[in-house]
Amino acid sequence: MRVVELSRWSAWPRFSLGLLGAVLAMSAAAMPPVAAVLQAVALPVQSAEPSNINDWLMRMHEASRKRSYVGTFVVSSGAAMSSARIWHVCQGDQQVERVETLTGLPRTVYRHNDQVHTFMPDSKVMLRERRESLGMFPDLLKSANSGIADFYSAKAMGSERVAGIQTDVVELVPKDKLRFAYRIWAEDKSGLVLKLETLAEDGQVLEQAAFSELQLDVPLRMDKLLKMMQATDGYRVERLQLQKTTAQAEGWVLKTPVPGFKSVSCFRRPTSGRIEEGHAEPMQWTFSDGLASVSLFVEPYDRRHHQQASTLSIGATQTITRRLGTYWVTVMGEVPLGTLKLFASGLERQH
Repeated sequence: MRVVELSRWSAWPRFSLGLLGAVLAMSAAAMPPVAAVLQAVALPVQSAEPSNINDWLMRMHEASRKRSYVGTFVVSSGAAMSSARIWHVCQGDQQVERVETLTGLPRTVYRHNDQVHTFMPDSKVMLRERRESLGMFPDLLKSANSGIADFYSAKAMGSERVAGIQTDVVELVPKDKLRFAYRIWAEDKSGLVLKLETLAEDGQVLEQAAFSELQLDVPLRMDKLLKMMQATDGYRVERLQLQKTTAQAEGWVLKTPVPGFKSVSCFRRPTSGRIEEGHAEPMQWTFSDGLASVSLFVEPYDRRHHQQASTLSIGATQTITRRLGTYWVTVMGEVPLGTLKLFASGLERQH
C-alpha cells in the first residue's frame, strides 16, 4: 500500500475531534495534526502554572465532552486549506459527531463513541471501523508517569474573540527542540478550544485550525444523528479492522528512545490491494509525548511504488521515506524534522 493510502486511514488523531482531522486529511491529501489537538487543550489562564498542565488538559478534554455544538471548522496547512461542517452532541457518556467535508472529495463521517462510519458518495462505499484511544490523550494524562509538564510550559497571552466568542489565549512552549509550540484560544467560560496554532521555533505559524462560525449548546437530537449514521441503503459496506500487535512481535525495535515520546500503539493495517505471497500487511507503530505524535509505517518494499528516499514538509507535518533492507519505511509526525530523523535512523530490524 502506498503511504498516501496509509495516511488516509491512519489512527493519527489523538483526541475526539481527531475524527475531523482524518476527514480533512482525506479531502486535502494531508494530515492536519492540529485538528487532533483541538478538543484537548483549554487552559484556565488565570492560574497558569507549568506544574498543572496535566490538570488543565484534562479539564479541557472534559469540557469538550459536555458541550453540544454546530460549527464550521477550517484547517490551514501551508498553502492548503480544508474545511468541514461539524455537528457534535453529548448525552452522559454518549457522544455522536457528524463531520461533512466542504472542500475536496465529498465525505460524511459519523462517530458514535469509538464506532466510526465513513460515507463516500462518489464510490457509494461506507467504511465501518472502530477507533480506539490508542492509549494516548487523555490516558497518558491519567498515568502517574505522564511527562507532559517535563517538556512543555504554559504562558498566558491575554484574551481575544474567535467566531464572536470571547476566549483566553495560552501558549504551550516546548522546553527542548524536539517538539513544536502551540497557541490556544479557549472559550473563557467553559474552556472549549475554538482555535489552535502550531508554531515553529522562530514563532512562524505552521498550521492553524479554528472555528470560523460556531453555535454552542444547540439542541441537537442524538437519535436523529444515529439514524443517519445507520442509513446505508445504496452503499456497499466495508469493514476496516486493525490487528493489534507489538513492534517486538513484528521484529522491530527503536534502538535509541526519543526523549518524551512513548510507544502507545502498534497495529497491522488492512490494505485495499493484494499483498504478495510471504509479505505481511503494513505495520503502524505510533509514539506520543501526550500532545504531538509520530507514526512509523513499515511495509514490504515494492519497486513499482517505492522510489528514492525523500523528505516532505506540509505545514507542521513532516514525512521521511527510506528503504530498509526488504522493507519500505515511512515516518510521519507533527514534530520538527530533526525529531523525525531520530525515529527514522533509530528503527532497526531484529534478526
